[in-house]
Amino acid sequence: MSSLLHTLVKNSVKPAENMQWLSAQVSRIELSDAYQCVRQTTENLVNELGAEDQNLQPMAEASPIKWHRAHTSWFFETFILNRLQKSWRWINPIYCKLFNSYYNGIGRQHPRAMRSLISRPDHAGVTQYRQKIDRAMLHLIDSVEKSLWPECHDLVVLGLQHEQQHQELMLTDFKTSLPMNPLAPALGLAPEITVTEPNSVEWLEFEDGLIEIGADGDDPAFCFDNETPRHSVFLNCPYALASRPSNCEEFQAFIEDGGYQTASLWLADGWAWLQQQCSKSPLYWYKKDNRWYHYTLAGQRPVDPAAPICHLSFYEAAAFSEWSGARLPSEAEWENAACAYPVEGHFADRQRYQPESTDSRSGTAKLKQLFGSVWEWTRSSYAPYPGFRAAKGAIGEYNGKFMANQMVLRGGSCATPAGHVRASYRNFFYPQDRWQFSGVRLARDLN
Repeated sequence: MSSLLHTLVKNSVKPAENMQWLSAQVSRIELSDAYQCVRQTTENLVNELGAEDQNLQPMAEASPIKWHRAHTSWFFETFILNRLQKSWRWINPIYCKLFNSYYNGIGRQHPRAMRSLISRPDHAGVTQYRQKIDRAMLHLIDSVEKSLWPECHDLVVLGLQHEQQHQELMLTDFKTSLPMNPLAPALGLAPEITVTEPNSVEWLEFEDGLIEIGADGDDPAFCFDNETPRHSVFLNCPYALASRPSNCEEFQAFIEDGGYQTASLWLADGWAWLQQQCSKSPLYWYKKDNRWYHYTLAGQRPVDPAAPICHLSFYEAAAFSEWSGARLPSEAEWENAACAYPVEGHFADRQRYQPESTDSRSGTAKLKQLFGSVWEWTRSSYAPYPGFRAAKGAIGEYNGKFMANQMVLRGGSCATPAGHVRASYRNFFYPQDRWQFSGVRLARDLN
């Protein structure tokens, strides 16, 4: 069984080993099974949600779960079936606008902030749409001409990776609705609290000098285009990384020390954002009877002091780093450290969609919870690597068009599908965004 199929099959039914996808050619049967596994995982996430739950959109940046389910199907229809299936007829031409996210080369889009107003197709209609796409896709995989098979294979793998990204978004986007209605059904299992005292922080040192980062586009292992090309980066001085992500107890000390009221800790844009938002704590936190609580996908729970802090904006992460006498790592520093470690950690296969204080999958690794648990903000702007070229056509809009005004995060989170990330994986969000499971690992210079 191929590594690709092995990862997907296990991830869809039980905790998965964190194995990397392969883009090397697999058989039609293996790719068909992989396709069904990913698509079923999406449906498994929403088994407990009703039609009303799936249409919630409390903020413009989050999309309704129903829309995610339809959009991922639209992706397969638009970029694969319409391209490779002879005489393909659109299931519904209006879907081309309703479920197009941002692909200007394909056509117009329904306004993102108004996706909850798409009452039709309803929940059942989206399910039927997905089923029709699945039947057509499985037929295509089985029958596509031999000359088109390599292109079909690569597009299907990209589509499955795309759907895994939306599986994570389904969790994070649905979570934004919880403060609006605490009666919302829980998704996943309650987080485990296994320690009462936070682990101490050690500082792991790394040398300066010339390193290489990024993915090799000619390597058989899958990567997104924004991870390429592999290139040299010069680290100007030796540095150190904290042995674990910063935790809730440490961030609570930042709050109690007036961190949200001290302008000198904040970037100018961050301070302006803070005044506008009037924030005094991380997203989803609230205080009751002099104790901190937060909303999790498993319900309202006390904050675990030893668990990694999450749902921070880049601005909050930068201010906390300044308060800590440290800084955020660059993405080159982060990847230089991470490339020596296996991609193991607390991912979505555990169905506990909240970072936890300890992670048995980190084993004896010196850098704990490097992968999974929380996305770690870096101080690096999301920009093209030297020599980057986006793919031609609308599919080239996947990553390249967003390379401005955003910051890079690394490592994955507890909502990321197992096997989806790697050391070179680049996530990116605007500095004010904090509804993702985004946290911080401190860095500091050694000179």
